[in-house]
Amino acid sequence: MRIVTGRLRGRNIITPKGRNTRPTSDQTRESIFNILGHAEWAPPLEGAITADIFAGSGALGLEAISRGAEFCLFVETEPNARAAIRGNIEKMGLFGCTRLHRHDATKLKIAPGNLRGAFTHIFMDPPYNKGLWKPVLERLKHYSLISETGVIILEESKDAEIDIKGYDVLADKLWGASRVLFLRVC
Repeated sequence: MRIVTGRLRGRNIITPKGRNTRPTSDQTRESIFNILGHAEWAPPLEGAITADIFAGSGALGLEAISRGAEFCLFVETEPNARAAIRGNIEKMGLFGCTRLHRHDATKLKIAPGNLRGAFTHIFMDPPYNKGLWKPVLERLKHYSLISETGVIILEESKDAEIDIKGYDVLADKLWGASRVLFLRVC
């Protein structure tokens, strides 16, 4: 895996050892960011405050930083994945614009000291078909962690039952085995 474009373009991404994570493919990441770069409803990535929840290798957040995001909070509990994210942050020299949060995303409550403002872009790629995104969406809204124009990018299995309440679906795309929804608080 590699960074697709931006100032870190072509840099290899360390991926977690084992089979506990499922990285978003380069092609899917590129498609997600092409939509974010061209959709009228998408806030700009330049200067964005982002979160990569169920981060795995951190590829989505790293891609956002490469494309101009100011900050990314990575949320991951799996030890091998956290080690990969730390390795990527170190290798790419991103200590000042990142933070690694090792708490359970379904119990997400982020202290103000861990933020640089409400998130403009939240990438969520939970394990497929477990519905783990539901409590995260509730907590993001409850704790006002999303900016007024912020967008949530949710990746799930193309076969998953997805019933989103409290959010508008801005786009719904299928790429391979993945379904990617772009959401905004309504």
